[in-house]
Amino acid sequence: MSTVRAGDALMNAVHAEWTKLRTLPGTGWLLLAVIALTAAVSAIAANAVTCPAAGCRLDPAKVSLTGVDLGQAIVAIVAVTAVAGEYSTGMIRLTLAATPRRWRVLAAKAATVGTATLAAGAVAVLASVLAGAVLLPRHGIGPAHGYLALSLGSGPVLRAAAGSVLYLALIALLSLGVAAAVRDSAVAIGVVLALLYLFPIITSAVGSQTWQRHLDQISPMTAGLYIQATTNLRALPLTPWQGLGVLAAWATAAMLAGGLLLRFRDA
Repeated sequence: MSTVRAGDALMNAVHAEWTKLRTLPGTGWLLLAVIALTAAVSAIAANAVTCPAAGCRLDPAKVSLTGVDLGQAIVAIVAVTAVAGEYSTGMIRLTLAATPRRWRVLAAKAATVGTATLAAGAVAVLASVLAGAVLLPRHGIGPAHGYLALSLGSGPVLRAAAGSVLYLALIALLSLGVAAAVRDSAVAIGVVLALLYLFPIITSAVGSQTWQRHLDQISPMTAGLYIQATTNLRALPLTPWQGLGVLAAWATAAMLAGGLLLRFRDA
């Protein structure tokens, strides 16, 4: 009986968080921006790429999913706002009063923001792959020139596309955890973007190739985006799924830290 009541309480929390998310000013526009920015940047990258007649070593799937690199920043903003925005308005006190078990609050936010991100990410990635399939062959990067066909019927391309959607969802969870830990929107967004974009910069500044490889293996963005690779897989420091697993570990750690701080700190 208690299990049923706990399940009902969690579902009520999810319903409340979904109501807040869809009525939060700007959330819908931000999710549309994830789709538009990801698809637009991917299309621009696919249309701008050039390959000499002698051939080049390009990964068509990765080129067509370039927009994910920027779309993730909007995902981070959506996720951070879902948590830190309540602290800035004071609404978090009402939320925690309505749902005393604080882990349910964070779990409900994770479920709603994660679902919304999966939906927006799926549309964005599908549009990106379709744009790449149309534009890349015009630049000599297609099956006629020995490149992998950009079709979701291809196992590697399907893995790259589905993995990119999961990547965006994990970025949302990472951002939720950071926001729950630091509470301030600006600081949380800064921390998440630093984790994503500063790691590659630091890696490029390191002279040792061994250290570069190690940093790539623990970088949430670099390792996570290995899921998009469909060529030269043996040259990667990690397999595509191992790389996504690194990002999942970062997201799990952030959620655990955020959950513990939410549990033991005053609102």
